[in-house]
Amino acid sequence: MTEAPKHDTVLDTGAEQLGTTYARALIAAAQKEGVADQVVQQLGRMVDEYLSQSPQLAASFASPRIDADEKCRVLDRIFGDEFHPILIKFLKVMASRDRLGYVAAVRRASETQLDEMLGRLVATVRTAVPLEDAMRSQIAERLSALLHREVRLKETVDPDLIGGMVIRIGDTVYDSSVVNRIDKMQKKAKAGFSSQLLKRFDEFVQDKT
Repeated sequence: MTEAPKHDTVLDTGAEQLGTTYARALIAAAQKEGVADQVVQQLGRMVDEYLSQSPQLAASFASPRIDADEKCRVLDRIFGDEFHPILIKFLKVMASRDRLGYVAAVRRASETQLDEMLGRLVATVRTAVPLEDAMRSQIAERLSALLHREVRLKETVDPDLIGGMVIRIGDTVYDSSVVNRIDKMQKKAKAGFSSQLLKRFDEFVQDKT
């Protein structure tokens, strides 16, 4: 009888519990070296930039037909020069226990646990186009000043939200959508779009103070 691949899906009721357990171990190890934030960020990049973009790689991580040694070689080859040794070692432990298919669950749990430990708020930012680095930093800084708490941005892109953004923190929603200006915004350069978006962000933040 062939064993089914261990995929992290909504049908796997044990995924979140397993992710929580492994996340605690990862954060504990990373904290000893003072790199918890860095390691958790890198794990997020691995899920978003590699596994999400390569179904073949994700399937190989989850497949019981690929042995642990081969998975470890893949980890070294793809991530060894880019990610922190603590994260690589942790992922190899997961591979040795045939749990590498649950990386996404570990990522979710580790972000939640680290945010709670640091007293950090999570702001979900929905925009029509991906944020530029400078704008991302300014939004985080201004939200932190407004709320007197460190804020981590969780970004999503919604092409229908032309010319604006929606920020959600817990049950509070800050809405600065300007859909009625679609035509004008489409003609603006990327830098011009960011400038307008940041101006509107300032306006609704000031309204909250």
